[in-house]
Amino acid sequence: MNRNDVPAVPDKPKLLDRVCLAVRVRHMARSTEKAYVYWCRRYILYHNKRHPLDMGKPEVEAFLTHLAVDQLDFGRLQVMIRQAKGQKDRATILPKSIVERLKDHLGNVRRCHERAMREGYGGVELPDALARKYPNAPFEWGWQYVFPAANPSIDPRSGIRRRHHLDRSTVQRAVRKAMGEAGVHKHAGLHTFRHSFATRLLEQGTDIRTVQELLGHNDVKTTQIYTHVLSQNAWAIRSPADDV
Repeated sequence: MNRNDVPAVPDKPKLLDRVCLAVRVRHMARSTEKAYVYWCRRYILYHNKRHPLDMGKPEVEAFLTHLAVDQLDFGRLQVMIRQAKGQKDRATILPKSIVERLKDHLGNVRRCHERAMREGYGGVELPDALARKYPNAPFEWGWQYVFPAANPSIDPRSGIRRRHHLDRSTVQRAVRKAMGEAGVHKHAGLHTFRHSFATRLLEQGTDIRTVQELLGHNDVKTTQIYTHVLSQNAWAIRSPADDV
């Protein structure tokens, strides 16, 4: 190789290259590296390619607000579920059919949050030590509940008055009412939607490992339970009694 053909090593690597190097030094997964680079690039592009060193808290808050209101992962049709099964975060799919209605809903939620802040009871409870690490985060729009309760209440542990997330019983009552109006008399509940989601994905030919990831199962054997449901008359056999 000619001496002139040796690629020059820059004295100061570019920002995203530095991100990659930092991730690799910590021996993180390749998927983690790609995710870090993706979000860094989106943050920079959102602020017209300004360097992060020239930005601070206001720019971070603006970007989080943009994601929560204008994006909430809408472009990727993805929903992040925080502290799901096993207290783990996971991603699942967002139906295109509800995107516009969800955007309208988030607009209403933000207006309610702004009114609550003016009236002195805005903010949410953050998990673990986040509230101590980021003392202003509970009041920022990006951390608010997507489905908050209609009215504020007193937190029995802290004594703080604020709006909590929608209570599970409220959703359960709504499902029971909808089932009655639809004439569905089988026993069903909130968890039925999870079972139906998994079964339908498998019927469509989705890889079982993908279904496992979407459901948050630690072991694929748990996901395989749904294949047993599919095996019941999965061959579409016609009963002889139908010919009588």
